[in-house]
Amino acid sequence: MGLSKNIPNFATVKLNSVTNNIGIKMKNSNAKVFKLIIISVLISALGSLNLRAQIRGNNIVVSVTPDHQNWNYKVGEKANFTVNVRKSGTLLDNVKIDYEAGPAMFPEVKKSAVLKDGTMKWSGALKQPGFYRFKVIAHVDGKNYEGLCTAGFSPEKIQPFAKEPKDFDAFWKKALDEARQNDLNPTKVLLPERCTKDKNVYEISYNNNRWGSKMYGILSVPVKEGKYPALLRVPGAGVRPYAGDTYTAPAECIVLEIGIHGVPVTMEQKVYDDLANGELNGYWDTNLENPNRNSYKRVVTGAVRGVDYIASLPEWNGKTIGVTGSSQGGFLSIAVAALDKRITFLAPVHDAMCDYEAEIHGVAGGWPHYFYKEDKAQGAAWKEQKLTDLEKARLEGARYYDGANFARRITCPGWYSFGYNDEVVPPTSSYGLYNSVKAPKTLSLYQMTGHFWYQEQWDEWQRFIEAQLRK
Repeated sequence: MGLSKNIPNFATVKLNSVTNNIGIKMKNSNAKVFKLIIISVLISALGSLNLRAQIRGNNIVVSVTPDHQNWNYKVGEKANFTVNVRKSGTLLDNVKIDYEAGPAMFPEVKKSAVLKDGTMKWSGALKQPGFYRFKVIAHVDGKNYEGLCTAGFSPEKIQPFAKEPKDFDAFWKKALDEARQNDLNPTKVLLPERCTKDKNVYEISYNNNRWGSKMYGILSVPVKEGKYPALLRVPGAGVRPYAGDTYTAPAECIVLEIGIHGVPVTMEQKVYDDLANGELNGYWDTNLENPNRNSYKRVVTGAVRGVDYIASLPEWNGKTIGVTGSSQGGFLSIAVAALDKRITFLAPVHDAMCDYEAEIHGVAGGWPHYFYKEDKAQGAAWKEQKLTDLEKARLEGARYYDGANFARRITCPGWYSFGYNDEVVPPTSSYGLYNSVKAPKTLSLYQMTGHFWYQEQWDEWQRFIEAQLRK
């Protein structure tokens, strides 16, 4: 509102400057017309500067902070949390809250309170390595505002519960051998509208685990002839199109971004929405009890065959292939690096699909939380009840697709990153996976993040990848 009131004055100032500088002499009537023209041009120009106000954050903020800067404690030590509920930056009086506290995903305390001065204190501890979470929901003007803090207790000592099938290696060797009996039979179609001055961009496809079972992706290749390192990008969960990657070292590397569902990745969004709500709804929970029919079998083999595809490109330098992804893509990065020794580095972020069976023991496991039962989330979960035959079969089947079992087989260097406040992929599972890796590794923690990125985290991720590609 203030801006519109000031525009005429601004325009008049600019006009006087213009007319004075160019030395225009004219009659008063002509001058008035000229002024109106100039003012309209200036207003139009101002409108193009995108001066509209943007929506950013909430006026009500719930913060929960620990008394250790790194959010880490030793087993048996007390973590002290401070809660502040603020409105317009100041503490809010007489605010009603609900809160829960205890091991991540298994709270031992669930209570309500009224904070007279908008603040409260809480202390908690763990007797074994893990993560303790204090979560607050404030109710203000009919809306809910959430804050949480998750403290680590000797997280470097966390070990996954995941047991390893005796035939794990044989299972995956057979799966890949069978897949590779089929020629890749690749296709490649130029996407001119996506090309840049540095990159040619294509939609590609190749055969997966049987003839006609396709994987689709977006390939970007430097315009300049030469031999280049390569990066395989594997996706997070969901059903969607893909744009491809032309931003990672654009003139210096090949990038293949793949989808996992065997459908083209350049269709209209509605097609993917229909698939997500129909045929592919809940695809991550298909045939868990039968590892040979598990939907992720073709996903994992298809991702490894993406390495085969990259290795077949005449532009590849024959030396460097990295793999990266987040969430489901974090798991796939780990699986590919474990199964294909051509991978020279990996960079998984908030990696899902790890240590499923932890939840049978009352410890937070990874998405998709196959064995989490909310009605048993008080205390010892459901370890005291006997598993049904189906539950036993699902547990045994899930072990072939547990990131922890792949992590133990990684031999190349990796950069790992996740947040303590992640409620989709709890840090217990991410730390258990990280502790299982024996290869050279770097851990970059962004404790406050949930299942999302901070800009600094994204930038650090990209720097690591580009540094590895340039080696």
